[in-house]
Amino acid sequence: MRLPVYVFAPLLLCALLVVSCVTEFQPDAVSIPPSLIIEGQVTDQPGPYTIKLTRTADYSYKSLNLLETGATVVISDNLGNKETLKEQAPGGTYQTASLQGVAGRSYKVSIQTKAGKKYESDAEVLPAAPPILKIYSEYTKESGGISLAKSQGWDVYLDTKDPEAPGNFYKWNWTHYEFTSVCLKQELLDGSLVGVGCCSNCWDITRCYTCINITSDVNINGKAISRQFISRVPYKSTSAYYIEVQQQAISKGAYEFWKSVRQLTSNTGGLFDAAPATVRGNVHSMSDPTEIVYGYFGATGIAEQYMNVDRSKGEGIPDIDVPIIVPQPTGCAVCENNLYRTPIKPRWWQF
Repeated sequence: MRLPVYVFAPLLLCALLVVSCVTEFQPDAVSIPPSLIIEGQVTDQPGPYTIKLTRTADYSYKSLNLLETGATVVISDNLGNKETLKEQAPGGTYQTASLQGVAGRSYKVSIQTKAGKKYESDAEVLPAAPPILKIYSEYTKESGGISLAKSQGWDVYLDTKDPEAPGNFYKWNWTHYEFTSVCLKQELLDGSLVGVGCCSNCWDITRCYTCINITSDVNINGKAISRQFISRVPYKSTSAYYIEVQQQAISKGAYEFWKSVRQLTSNTGGLFDAAPATVRGNVHSMSDPTEIVYGYFGATGIAEQYMNVDRSKGEGIPDIDVPIIVPQPTGCAVCENNLYRTPIKPRWWQF
């Protein structure tokens, strides 16, 4: 049915007016003053210890922090011992050479930037961590999953004993090492992958950087901590899954810091979420007390243990979600030593 002209014309005029009146919204650029971010800690395990310094960038640089290079970074204890850290290439990361943390001593970090600004952390007493008494895994399988392989896995737990004295705080981390024979991947024109073998033994490293697994002894002081969940091991292979677990004794300040970070990162935007807030650490500007400093410098006691999770009894075909890589018969690539790969054999590796 065709609309009469006297009906169609007003409609067209209204449409033109609507289009002509719409102006693209250009929000004002949001800018924040550059602020120092510090990441690092001293432990009672052999070093080296690493301090990473970055500085916040303008919001126009999304997910980008600028390296704070050329700074003088000093870690000192309450007995007068101190060490100046050496900056590592490509910059922004500073590392100790001989410092060894000792439980019971207090530690702080002092920083002077290339621009002359001075920062200092609160002193933290390094607590001793209780030993891990037992580490174990339990196989579970969910019913009704879309994939048999994805629905099964092994939950890793540990048992420990909280000291009699109150005021203990804990954080748990884990690291997975997996042997690899391919150190360089190349994609061919047909989309297939070939791999260049490693020139030496090599292990890929997996960590959970987003996991914030913490607790306090406020309700269990002096009692056993049983079935503390650490991680879930996926069914991606029938080979043993090597995992190192780290039990950290942290300060109350570090506990509150990580608790705030966990709360902030777990917000989903729901009606009852806590309002966003700035997570402040324990490092302060000595040059300008009003300057905001982010991050935390901690003194941490560590107890470590490992286990090899037996995945040979998994049901069906493992959930292999990576393309098949055919190793090249000639040549080799260097196994780099970084956060994600290492040529250094894990301390408890047995196979």
